[in-house]
Amino acid sequence: MVTRVLILAGGSGPRRAELNHAWPGWDEALEFIIAADAGALLAEPLGLRLDLVVGDGDSLGDSALAELGRSGVAIDRSPADKDASDTELALIAAAERGATDVIVLGAFGGRVDHHFANVWILAHPALAGCTVTLLDGRTRVRLLSAAEHGAGRAPAGLDLIDRVGDLVTLLPFDGPASGVTTRGLRWPLVEATLATGFSRGLSNEIIGPSGQRPRVELGGGRLLVFETTLLGSQP
Repeated sequence: MVTRVLILAGGSGPRRAELNHAWPGWDEALEFIIAADAGALLAEPLGLRLDLVVGDGDSLGDSALAELGRSGVAIDRSPADKDASDTELALIAAAERGATDVIVLGAFGGRVDHHFANVWILAHPALAGCTVTLLDGRTRVRLLSAAEHGAGRAPAGLDLIDRVGDLVTLLPFDGPASGVTTRGLRWPLVEATLATGFSRGLSNEIIGPSGQRPRVELGGGRLLVFETTLLGSQP
């Protein structure tokens, strides 16, 4: 059983300096690192050692997989004709190992359909009760679900990074999101309902220290929470 897992997907890989600058502590207490096929290529530039590679291997190729195997990395190869993406297989592998906190790098960039699919996978049933975070050098994406907290309990909530000027976008997922309340944002929401097909939750802004960490809470439905930093990249 592991708690905190890192997944390297096959999209654009952020630099370690960017991640450290934008999301301090992103790599703390990692217990297991999984690559989804070509995501394995992100490991060395980030100074990471893989534990497992999953997927069909069509992007890495046989020789690269064999070399990884010789170095002690476990390989779980799937058929090329399959119903799940390599990133989905990596997330399932993390869930099967008991992960409760998963960070995914390389989920963005490249094909737009892959980008959207990686966001949609946040709702995978196997990930119920697990916090999954998609990260790159500028963006953090999480899915907030009220259903996991149950009726009559406190609203589901996520703390946001406390950095003045960062942007926050809240988008309802697969239906209206109700009871949306924010703290520490320029345009506050109080028990609001965000409906699908509307852009009301787009581009809010962190306004600065108020004695409480910026936060979003949700009473019903599911809500995609996007945080975008305007910090410049550091070499």
